[in-house]
Formats: sequence, C-alpha cells, structure tokens
Amino acid sequence: MEHNPAEAATTVSTDLRDRVLQLGIEAGLVAVGVAPAVRQQPAWEVLEARKTAGLAGAMQFTYRNPDRSTDPLRHLATAKSLVVGAFQYGGRESHPTDTSEPGSGRDGRLSGRVARYARDNSYELLSQALTVVAEELRLDGHRSVVVADSNHLVDRNAAWDAGLGWYGKNSNLLIPDVGSWVVLGSVLTEADLEATGPPMSDQCGRCQACITGCPTDAIVAPGVVDATRCIAWLVQAAEPIPQELRSAVGDRIYGCDDCQEVCPVGSGDVSGLADRSTTETSFPDMVWILNANDDELLELYGHWYIADRNPDVIRRTALVVLGNVATPADSDIVRQLLGRYLASPSTLLVQHAIWAAKKLVMMDLIPQALWDSNDSAVSAELRTPETS
Repeated sequence: MEHNPAEAATTVSTDLRDRVLQLGIEAGLVAVGVAPAVRQQPAWEVLEARKTAGLAGAMQFTYRNPDRSTDPLRHLATAKSLVVGAFQYGGRESHPTDTSEPGSGRDGRLSGRVARYARDNSYELLSQALTVVAEELRLDGHRSVVVADSNHLVDRNAAWDAGLGWYGKNSNLLIPDVGSWVVLGSVLTEADLEATGPPMSDQCGRCQACITGCPTDAIVAPGVVDATRCIAWLVQAAEPIPQELRSAVGDRIYGCDDCQEVCPVGSGDVSGLADRSTTETSFPDMVWILNANDDELLELYGHWYIADRNPDVIRRTALVVLGNVATPADSDIVRQLLGRYLASPSTLLVQHAIWAAKKLVMMDLIPQALWDSNDSAVSAELRTPETS
C-alpha cells in the first residue's frame, strides 16, 4: 500500500488534538476546543465600532489596541492554532446566599457583594489547566504559550471560533448547559490542529431576560453593552460613578452578575462546584473597607482590577454601597465614616461621601467648607437634588 504523508500527518494532528482536549477536561476545564490562529476580523470590527460609538467609555483591555488583541500572530508569529478553554467558576444555584437581603441584614454587617468570578482567583485555576495543555504540546515538539486574563486576545471570539458556545444578548459567550459562568483563555501553539468549530449559531431565540434584567439598561441592543452604564465597568473605572446610576449599584462593591442570574442557559444543578470563596471575598464589610489602609486593601482585593492600582477606587464604590444599604440602626458608625470622608483631601471621595450623606438624609454632616468650596466637582455634587 502506498504511504500518504499528508494523511499520516493529519492522523497525528487529530490524535494530538484529541489528546490535549481530553487533558484539558481532566485538568478541570468545562469545555475545550480548537480554533485557527488567524486574525479575528469580526472582533476587530466590533471593537472599533463600539469605540467610535462611545460605548467603551474609558475601558482599556482589548479596546486599547484592537490590532494587537485580535491578531494571535502578534504574540506568537509561528502559531497555527488556538486551544481554547473555559473554566466554570459558579452558577445560579451554587451560591444561594446571593439572593439574601443586602446590607446589615447579612450577618449584622454593612456588607457589599462581589461578582462570583472575582471571589477567588478563577483565572489562576484556568491558567493552571491551560498550562497542562501547553506542556503536552511542548512535549510533542510544538512551541506553545498560555494567554489568559490579559488584553492580548479577545477570548470570547476565540471560544466562539472554536465552537464552544454562542454570543448571548448580554454579549457574553453562552456554553450549552453552563451558560456564561466561565472564564476563558487560550494556548497559542505552533501545532497545526484541526479546528473543532464551526461557531455555534444563536440559540437565545426571543428571550430578552438579560436585557430587561439589567439594573442600568446597559444592554442597548442584542449583543451590545454600553460600558458607560454597565455596573461591572463602573465600579472598576477611575472616574466618579455617574450620579444617576449610583442607586442602581446597590450593594455591588465589585462586578455584577445580574444578566447571568436571569439567563435560563446553565440553570441546572451546579451545587457540586467547589466553593473557594470566603465571607471577606464574597460579601465584604464596608466598614472594614472604609477603615482599612492602602496596603490592607490591596492585600485582600489586589486580584481585582483596580484603576491605577488606587485603593480610593474601592473606597469610592464602598461609599456608594454604604449609601444604598445602611439603615437607621447603623447611624452611629455611618455618621462617623461619612464625617471622615467628607473631610478627605480626595475630591473623588468627597463627591461620593456627599452623595451618601444626601441619600441617608444626613445633610447636617456636610461642613460649611464644602459649601464654600471652589471645586466644581464638589459644587456640582452639592447642587444635585437629593436622591430618593
């Protein structure tokens, strides 16, 4: 029988692909696939369009340099394939305490709420699983690089190309039976692996749950999110949280899961998932945050994205949460905290302390010096009608 080198090479490639896909699952990934390492033209067009329309706000990440973040070859010029993995970090039924009342009703503390992906370092576990895949590819003689939790690649587009799921109306990738409760990453490799696509077609149908369930109406069209209204971005941004959206922030100190909570995809039993979070990482105490120094905040919450690594960004959001969750029973500690922050040298913190004082009907705390201030941001905050 005549030997066919091309057929033999394909067989080797298929065997290697199947092996690394299985290794990824064994390493803890909930879905693994392969996409070609080519320019992500659809993702580039979306990034540029959203930037032009002003929907990205000051967001950086993959928006910073779309030419780079949509071209895998910018990071490994000899790459032929992307092995894309999804790590599941939670689901609607894995943390039933999320439905409890906010504020001092939770263990008697003035607590906030953290989005589930940020309650522990899920990206570290994702990277560990992808490293297992990369090492297998290297053993087979192929240079391979792990890309996760960075602005180097549009992960959702890579996962879509690999056929792992489809784009939901909240712009997240929805994986069958899992939903969007995943973090995504890839292994760039020189191995020429057969793709596992094609991309999945839309399976949301007429469902509008995420659109109507967004507390700030940030999903302005199916698959289009206005970052300037999205709580998940607002609590990360360096700028003041817009006054008209602060009440909607509620008790969310970091991130927002609302569009995932209402999504019917992936609503099955996920109680078997490991819960690595703690009270401090899931429902932080606002009193502790507003009393902590910079080093203490960064030590506990340094895995969050914090603009300019400035802990005042966390404190700013904590003041908003305080204004939203405090009750008359908390009056003494709240008045003490707001009194201190109204005297802060940081205009950002003074602005949000003023808002919280107005929200909690504690206008008597605002010193005359602020009313006499020439700071335009402070003056604007004081002139805004009291929040109901």
